[in-house]
Amino acid sequence: MYRKKNRELQSQIQFISLEDLVPKDHILRAIDRAIDFSFIYDEV
Repeated sequence: MYRKKNRELQSQIQFISLEDLVPKDHILRAIDRAIDFSFIYDEV
């Protein structure tokens, strides 16, 4: 019984990339290209 449920669950799992979800012309992509946020890693 457990194995059957586990197999059903596995068939429902999808891998989705955030790159695919955010449109290419989204404002946050433009901000990411314009500003280097690497300094934040030094602060945290």
